[in-house]
Amino acid sequence: MTDSTPPAALPRGELAVRTIAMPADTNANGDIFGGWVMSQMDLAGGIAGVERAQGRVVTVKVDAMTFIAPMRVGDVLEIYSQVESIGRTSMKIHLEAWAQRFRTHRRDKVTDATFTFVAVGDDGRPRPIPPEIR
Repeated sequence: MTDSTPPAALPRGELAVRTIAMPADTNANGDIFGGWVMSQMDLAGGIAGVERAQGRVVTVKVDAMTFIAPMRVGDVLEIYSQVESIGRTSMKIHLEAWAQRFRTHRRDKVTDATFTFVAVGDDGRPRPIPPEIR
């Protein structure tokens, strides 16, 4: 099967989370809750953040998020992550959510946002992000 997404509209970053939308994740209209999509994005960002920070991170901010297309039951949600910038204790990670549509396998961008994560120690206080390991 081929991907019908045009080359100009490919996901940015690395695939971090892939999961299926289930009936329990729907609102009264039968669409998948936006909050469910956002929580999956937070998980994906957390995975990327932990890898880069080499330890625990917490979410402190989400930049503007606009939902472009709905998710439906049976769609596969794919979250792509890309570290955009790193400060002393915080980092910005760009996250994109894409729906691989049930049966057609067409891919549509659902939303994107930049999440800010802070590296924290065991005491829950900010800690410096170590240099990148190559």
